[in-house]
Amino acid sequence: MAEPEFRAGFGCLVGRPNAGKSTLTNALVGEKVAITSEKPQTTRRAIRGIVNRPGAQLVLVDTPGLHRPRTLLGERLNDLVAETWSDVDVIGLCVPANEPIGPGDRFIVRALQGVRGTKLAIVTKTDLADRQTVAQQLLAVSALADFAEVVPVSAVSGEQVELVAELMIGQLPPSPMLYPDDVATDEPTRVRIAEFVREAALEGVRDELPHSIAVLVEEMTEETTRGGEPLTRIYADLYIERPSQKAIVIGRGGERLRRVGAAARTQIEQLLGTKVFLDLHIRVAKEWQRDPKQLRKLGF
Repeated sequence: MAEPEFRAGFGCLVGRPNAGKSTLTNALVGEKVAITSEKPQTTRRAIRGIVNRPGAQLVLVDTPGLHRPRTLLGERLNDLVAETWSDVDVIGLCVPANEPIGPGDRFIVRALQGVRGTKLAIVTKTDLADRQTVAQQLLAVSALADFAEVVPVSAVSGEQVELVAELMIGQLPPSPMLYPDDVATDEPTRVRIAEFVREAALEGVRDELPHSIAVLVEEMTEETTRGGEPLTRIYADLYIERPSQKAIVIGRGGERLRRVGAAARTQIEQLLGTKVFLDLHIRVAKEWQRDPKQLRKLGF
């Protein structure tokens, strides 16, 4: 008997901010390729995670949460989402199990009308809701549109993650492999490092500050320690929008910035496989989310 044709293609996860898209992306890939946080709008890029399974490869794009923009950055992120979902084979709409369906979910469903990819509905975060709540959410989501499938999943516990992979892969066309099977993402290393720093900086801050934080890796060098071990020196700038935010990020006596550096360094060392010296500097870029020049500098 002839072996089944290899399938490969693109899919994306969409949803309002903090719907569990990045956590599910990491669970499907089997490696952390997207940072996660309880803060809305943590994801600011279309991050490609490569999901390899026997006979198939899904290039899964994790997108920023679709939201009502208040800045130029917000407008660009929304444009990025629309651009991404217009050119994929399968789209997974993520709706949390533990939150009622709201105007944001309905807006996304309307926006998806006419988009060519097959639409699946994924009820996320089922570990945060009881069975009755999950069942009610499945019915409510099913009523939003004529989805090809509606499936509950917990990326944290792993429940039904493989089913989501199977359902999305089932919508892919016959195609040769698009990436080597040992690649988890095509994100540049410097970008991933900057995101690890930003993820650590988001921990414990509130109000408008999470949206005001951006990170840019300015320099990376490799050397060998006196003991013969490889060492990577990384110099990164952490941008904020107002001088008053500087003290919050640094903390009393620099304690908070040290914690940010330590948390980020742990993840960076796992990524690079070397010891890391991480030097962080705070820069003020006034209202950078609204400044086209600053947005270009920061990669948006």
